[in-house]
Amino acid sequence: MGRDDLYITVPSFFRCPISLDVMKSPVSLCTGVTYDRASIQRWLDDGNNTCPATMQVLPSKDFVPNRTLHRLIQTWSDSVQLQRDGFENDSISNSAAAKDQVVELIQQMDRHSSSSVDSLGKIVRFAEKSEENRKFLAKSDGFLALLVEALGGCNAGDGGHNVRILEQIVRIIHFLMGEIQGCDESMRLMLKKTGAGGGDCLGSLLLVLQQGSAESRFASARVLESIAGSAESKLLIAERDGVLPELLKLTSPEKDSSLIEAGLSCLIAVSVPKRVKVKLVQLGAVKSLSKLLSDSNSTTAIIEKVLKLLETVSSVKEGRAKICEAEKEEGGDCCVSAIVQRLLKVSSSATEHAVTILWSVCYLFKERSAQEAVTKANGLTKILLLMQSNCSPCVRQMSADLLKIFRVNSKSAISYYDTKTTHITPF
Repeated sequence: MGRDDLYITVPSFFRCPISLDVMKSPVSLCTGVTYDRASIQRWLDDGNNTCPATMQVLPSKDFVPNRTLHRLIQTWSDSVQLQRDGFENDSISNSAAAKDQVVELIQQMDRHSSSSVDSLGKIVRFAEKSEENRKFLAKSDGFLALLVEALGGCNAGDGGHNVRILEQIVRIIHFLMGEIQGCDESMRLMLKKTGAGGGDCLGSLLLVLQQGSAESRFASARVLESIAGSAESKLLIAERDGVLPELLKLTSPEKDSSLIEAGLSCLIAVSVPKRVKVKLVQLGAVKSLSKLLSDSNSTTAIIEKVLKLLETVSSVKEGRAKICEAEKEEGGDCCVSAIVQRLLKVSSSATEHAVTILWSVCYLFKERSAQEAVTKANGLTKILLLMQSNCSPCVRQMSADLLKIFRVNSKSAISYYDTKTTHITPF
């Protein structure tokens, strides 16, 4: 039986109860039943107010991403794809044969100056299989330069076919980044136009961010982060129309946590120049970050990166103004209140970023609305507790500075502090 005739059994709980297709973006209703996002959204948009599977009336039409099921489906899909392309069983067990096949694919790329989706897909799956395979690819002379040339030369105007090619190229480059020593020159080439047809690497990376799968968007964000080394490269990336908005889209709370982290890391990498910080604020970054900060599903790594990015934008007046806005967003806390809530609850790194933001807006620039928000959120008590913890000298000093600011407006609290914690004297 040929590989194309391979019968694949799909687990029943991978199928959407509405479309009966394998779910691409599983989400769960309040009834506990999971559907594909597009299918259930159409059901609700048609005016239905019941759960299609149970016919229960929905007290709420909100749904949440089922990330665990999404990961299971992705793992299963990758396994099926490996079987179809012959990189499991006999061919994958024969390491030498697999390497020979990959070498031939690379040579075909070099000879014909073009690539097929299938050929690149096989190289992607070869790289995914093991660190040894990635090192093998990294040692292939001229392979990274060949990929960079292909990335820059692929004309996006040719339609979806080339988008799929770009996705595979970006994923391969991402796999190789950690294995190649001294590849800075090749990475810098990505910021220069290389395609005879008018294409360029940065434009290709942006196209993948806009139209690629979750895996390729993750890879694109990681590649952008890796080439954002110098001040010039940070500006080139950040000032390319569409890049910052697409990176901000990756940080939406309904996205997978790994995708959110990749987007945040890239934004942190490119946001060093002042005008990039200002542009981020103008694009609504503070509002987006506040939502992540208030989201109970946000991981420790996500919260740390959110606070780091908020600390970065707090160094410009436009960022501080947005952070200090007192209005509530969709019933949630304002940004300062959300920052206070995360004090002492996440990690020492997150706490340090949070204290630095509060110190900047409340002490250094004396923003009155921020001071009021900290007081309202019971921030003074948390700062007192922080000073009694095993915090760093830097955090301790910033906390002492904050207490000085609140001393006049919070006499009763300071009195409690003086009588109950006399072993600490920050003034």
